[in-house]
Amino acid sequence: GGIPAQLRRRLESELEDIRGAGTWKSERIISSRQGPHLRLEGGGAGILNFCANNYLGLSSHPEVIRASVEALEKFGAGLSSVRFICGTQSIHKDLEKKIARFHQREDAILYASCFDANAGIFEALLTPEDAVLSDELNHASIIDGIRLCKANKYRYKHMDMQDLEAKLQDAQKHRLRLVATDGAFSMDGDIAPLREICQLAQKYDALVFIDECHATGFLGPNGRGTDELLGVMDKVTIINSTLGKALGGAAGGYTTGPKPLIDLLRQRSRPYLFSNSLPPAVVGCASKALDLLMESNAIAQSMAAKTQRFRSKMTAAGFTISGKDHPICPVMLGDARLAAVMAEDMLNRGIYVIGFSYPVVPKGKARIRVQISAVHSDEDIDRCVDAFTEVGRKHGALP
Repeated sequence: GGIPAQLRRRLESELEDIRGAGTWKSERIISSRQGPHLRLEGGGAGILNFCANNYLGLSSHPEVIRASVEALEKFGAGLSSVRFICGTQSIHKDLEKKIARFHQREDAILYASCFDANAGIFEALLTPEDAVLSDELNHASIIDGIRLCKANKYRYKHMDMQDLEAKLQDAQKHRLRLVATDGAFSMDGDIAPLREICQLAQKYDALVFIDECHATGFLGPNGRGTDELLGVMDKVTIINSTLGKALGGAAGGYTTGPKPLIDLLRQRSRPYLFSNSLPPAVVGCASKALDLLMESNAIAQSMAAKTQRFRSKMTAAGFTISGKDHPICPVMLGDARLAAVMAEDMLNRGIYVIGFSYPVVPKGKARIRVQISAVHSDEDIDRCVDAFTEVGRKHGALP
């Protein structure tokens, strides 16, 4: 079945516009497992990978893979069902308990992704009598989740506590106030001022929700996340996070927090009620990843030194790296085409990085986002810095 000529023309012109703006996203094809060293299809092996969210290197950790295979063999490929019909296995309940224990919360609920967790929470919790206050740079999935709910919506300037306070004052007329923020912001590698947010929440009787996708597993002394890093674990009400980044890298997300809230989500949350249960193999990976983190904080701590090495060497070379002490290290370039050609040139030198430009980041804020993993060696990091310096000089991004 074709599509009407008029629609075809419209789609083609829209695609042309994307290409013309230099924001076309092409997908490079990997023919090996995810890790610090990759083989790209049609390209060489030994490509150094600096753009995965594989912060702890667990997506190809032998114990994580083994746990996944065991779960697959014992519990099958998938459940062909949603949780409340006949899709809950003992491993789902065990993983939920483990997540709650990891975050020191009462209970947790699993989703197919954190996008689903974010789509499910606001609608189930907030009514037209309530208010939600959201950081303007929150992840797209939080924005979509908030769109689905009927609460009064406030958007405060990025990490701006004066603006948040003004909006909290205005929101006093509503029944319940929920402040929603990313713990660590994925495009800039900056970290929400949670201490100040929690103080304001206390002052104005609000709840705090954080999305911890780019923090769970490696921020804070034991990798518990932004709230541990900033010493406010007891002041944040709700945490949404992912199993698809540091915790094994496969898929899945969750909400963890007070038991009555989790119970309500099981009754009301649409992505939970209407999506298949998380596949056993994915549950197996995530469960083992959490075991490794709870046994020792060495993995979580190995991240900090690697991040520091990259940031300090790049800054010394003359680059501007945004964010603070986070393994997301955006190399700020400004120009979309410059970011694209530099990323292409980096790949020619065996370093896999991606240029980000509008609409993923604001116009004029194009960058190459580098992500450090605990499994990068010091040599890997130094090779990356050397390539950046060479390519930066070639394209006039460095003097």
